[in-house]
Amino acid sequence: MSIKGDGAVCQFDTVCRCAAISVSGTEIHYPWRLSFPTIVFLTMPASRKREFVLGVRDTLPMIVGAIPFGVLFGVLATTAGLSIPATMAMSLFVYAGSSQFIAASLLGQGVGVAVIVMTTFIVNLRHALYSASLGPYFKGLPQRWMIPLGFFLTDETYAVVIKRFNETPDNGNRHWYFLGSAVAMYGNWQLCTALGIFAGNSLQGLSDWGLEFAMVVTFIGIVVPLINRFPMLVAAVVAIAVALLARDMPHNLGLIVASMASVAAGFVVEVFNERNATKDGVPN
Repeated sequence: MSIKGDGAVCQFDTVCRCAAISVSGTEIHYPWRLSFPTIVFLTMPASRKREFVLGVRDTLPMIVGAIPFGVLFGVLATTAGLSIPATMAMSLFVYAGSSQFIAASLLGQGVGVAVIVMTTFIVNLRHALYSASLGPYFKGLPQRWMIPLGFFLTDETYAVVIKRFNETPDNGNRHWYFLGSAVAMYGNWQLCTALGIFAGNSLQGLSDWGLEFAMVVTFIGIVVPLINRFPMLVAAVVAIAVALLARDMPHNLGLIVASMASVAAGFVVEVFNERNATKDGVPN
């Protein structure tokens, strides 16, 4: 059996149970007990591997903020009456922090499935905005990439990825950077959920510790450096103002309204600036 990558070939020997990896003519032998993902990573071209590792590295600050959030979900979900398999399945297949909290809480209250689906759908509408802003960076990317990256898209990964894409020219391997960030966040979320489940009995009252504020602080540190132009500043101010005014709307609709208002405000200011620049003869 063999796996081929750009400049690398991996041959599996079923007799000695080892893998011989040849990279640019140099052969390296590894024990076959290495996992399949590890073998794939070892045969990955250096440029892709570098982007993947950078994605993991740049996501580490977000992981620190997400750890208490994930543990808290594991504790609250089991406390709300969800079984251990159901709690882990929600993290594995739903993988949406805020929606998981809402769904677990509603399930614990005996709310119908239709209401839960509609509520979580509304909460996750912000991902449509994320996808729209990332779309231009992934033109021409095949569906075999778009579908898994769409699943792995979270607030944290978006914040890391959009910052990188705005600051770094395209080298053809942006999707590998995205994947590195996504895999790091996904693995962390599963581990923290499991920790919350099995340590739940000794972590009673965890929801009263205010640990979820760690995520807010982390996001502030990521978002603030991105506000480097006037339209972005206007969008941020409008988002804050509308979110505060609409905070009492049901099902967190205030966040959706604030997002839409901020996008509209930023767009209007951007168009106004471009028109003024054109009138003054300044190139855009």
